[in-house]
Amino acid sequence: MSRVSTFIVSVFALILCAVIVATEAQSTTPAPAPVPCAARSNTSCSECLQNVTCLWCIPTEQCVDYPVRNILPPNSVCPLNDARWGLCWVNFQILIITMSVLAGIIIIAILVCCFCCCKCERIGNRREDAKVERQTRARKARQKARRTEMQLRHDEIRQKYGLAKDNPYARMDDH
Repeated sequence: MSRVSTFIVSVFALILCAVIVATEAQSTTPAPAPVPCAARSNTSCSECLQNVTCLWCIPTEQCVDYPVRNILPPNSVCPLNDARWGLCWVNFQILIITMSVLAGIIIIAILVCCFCCCKCERIGNRREDAKVERQTRARKARQKARRTEMQLRHDEIRQKYGLAKDNPYARMDDH
């Protein structure tokens, strides 16, 4: 039994060593250095945009580093309408307009939904409040009718046994 456990431990150790050596071999091999964007100038848009950090300017046919300090490339680097990044067919100006319109539509849709939900909730509450009020009035009317009926029955019983007095305060007068 000890030979089997020794064999399993040695196989596990060999596998662990192989994994460590493989990861060190992968991490020590340097990745190929990316070609700078300026070297891709005067080529094609698709060749320039193979590197994600590059920006292609159509009129000058220059491949430049994307100005990461700015959200949008400044006009001095390339006019917004002629700048391409990521895909050659994506126009920055149209992209900004489209994203702004979509954001506006989403905001308006959310506001309309909130308004409708609040209005519907208020209408629902009014309906529910009116229903509860009707039920309360009906309950009070039934209770009053029962109380009156019970009072009549009690008066009949008092009359039958001669306990009824015309003046309710007569009992106090007797003493």
